[in-house]
Amino acid sequence: MDINEQLKAIKTEFRLSMNGKVSQSMRESGFRYKLNFGVELPRIKAIAANFSSDFHLAQALWNEDIRECKIAASLLMPIDDFTPDMAELWVEQINNIEMAELTVMNLFQKLSYAPSLSFKWIADEREFIQTCGFLTIARLLGIKGEMNDRAESEFLDQAMVSALSPNYNVRQAATVAIKKYMLYNEEHAFKVCRLVECYGEAQSEEEQALYNMVSSNIIEG
Repeated sequence: MDINEQLKAIKTEFRLSMNGKVSQSMRESGFRYKLNFGVELPRIKAIAANFSSDFHLAQALWNEDIRECKIAASLLMPIDDFTPDMAELWVEQINNIEMAELTVMNLFQKLSYAPSLSFKWIADEREFIQTCGFLTIARLLGIKGEMNDRAESEFLDQAMVSALSPNYNVRQAATVAIKKYMLYNEEHAFKVCRLVECYGEAQSEEEQALYNMVSSNIIEG
């Protein structure tokens, strides 16, 4: 089958697997897609697994403003063919937390240039670009756990500010990254503890939540 035939076959599978209740629930929760079939993630993965990784197919799927097609695109894009410019373009088109989390997990974290790109993204003021940046760093920290001194300083400076962001998605993503950083070793954990000790008597909910999260992770560690 050529690319158009494969695209048509995949979209047909998604239509046949449609779950109206899930689709409606996602719309009511604010997930924005031109079209959302409500197909569960395991089924999307199973459908995508029937097709070989292909740059042109993945790009065609991504260009469809359909939830399931975009998720399949992140699964079928060959890592070596996905350039930094394309990563920048894709991340700019992400507009909800589900797509941010899945694209980071399926694609962004696997890129050889993910570390440098993620640091660029966490400095961006746009919600889901910044969110993807922190989620990517969290994934990388879960794999490696270490940074050089310059990267560590930059990460902590940005993460501590973003963990107090009024934006829920940015705040949560930054918090996840901080947790992953703390889990690497005691030195990391106590370094973060020192940074938040001034929030012990904080009045703001965000500062208190960050202080409590860090304190609980120190205790658990």
